[in-house]
Amino acid sequence: MRSRPERRYPIAILTDFGYRDHYVGAMKGVIATLAPGAPVIDISHGIPPQSVAAGAIALRESWRFFPRRTIFLAVVDPGVGTKRRAIAIETAAGCRFVGPDNGLLFPAAESAGIARIVELTSPRHRMARVSATFHGRDIFAPAAASLWRGARLAALGPAIDGIEPLELGRPVVSGNELRGEVIYIDGYGNLVTNIDRASFTGFAARFSGPGLSVKIARGASLPVCATYGDAPKGAPLGTFGSFGLLEIAIRNGSAAARYAAQPGMPVKVHPHK
Repeated sequence: MRSRPERRYPIAILTDFGYRDHYVGAMKGVIATLAPGAPVIDISHGIPPQSVAAGAIALRESWRFFPRRTIFLAVVDPGVGTKRRAIAIETAAGCRFVGPDNGLLFPAAESAGIARIVELTSPRHRMARVSATFHGRDIFAPAAASLWRGARLAALGPAIDGIEPLELGRPVVSGNELRGEVIYIDGYGNLVTNIDRASFTGFAARFSGPGLSVKIARGASLPVCATYGDAPKGAPLGTFGSFGLLEIAIRNGSAAARYAAQPGMPVKVHPHK
């Protein structure tokens, strides 16, 4: 099937492959061979190695800003070559997701509305030789290219009922504290938590007084500011970033370095004392 000139929606790629090696380039070469003319957009290849949760968050926070029929090719795959499935998903929002069934696709696909899922088993829509360690090149890239060329999802393999979930956790109220945790650390060292604005606002409504502070392990209580620039240079703060989630940041610095932070570190919101 020849690609149609009007099919201009992109293939958007997210991986943990980094920028040193040839892996991303090889995937793009497969796409260029099988779907010449397909626009390709790099979301990121700087996901921390083997961090399925970080890749899932980045994908969830990206998909809605792309054209409706975009094909998202996501590969963070520490279980490559094992019994974990390779899948493709159609969504109610119109976009498609291709990648490993290890939780990576779940948050984005769930928010887009999962309509159909298939396991990628069709020999026609993969490379003739499949490496045990590089399914991004040999299975996922050919599947994404086939979808872009107009292949129906059902042609890629049999339907399956569900996919591996990924639970990022919800903040919980305990006494006079709203407790959450760091779930993502961006390249600036900002610590993104799982405390959303609605949970924060609902918790704040329980108290009268000057407002709330946020505290991370190894740190003092911090003010919650409207933006980074509201704090003095070098000062720590809390703020709601572009994810719509509470972040701990250092103005012109790295909160990750300051607090030796890792995903899973507890964070507490409490009334000013």
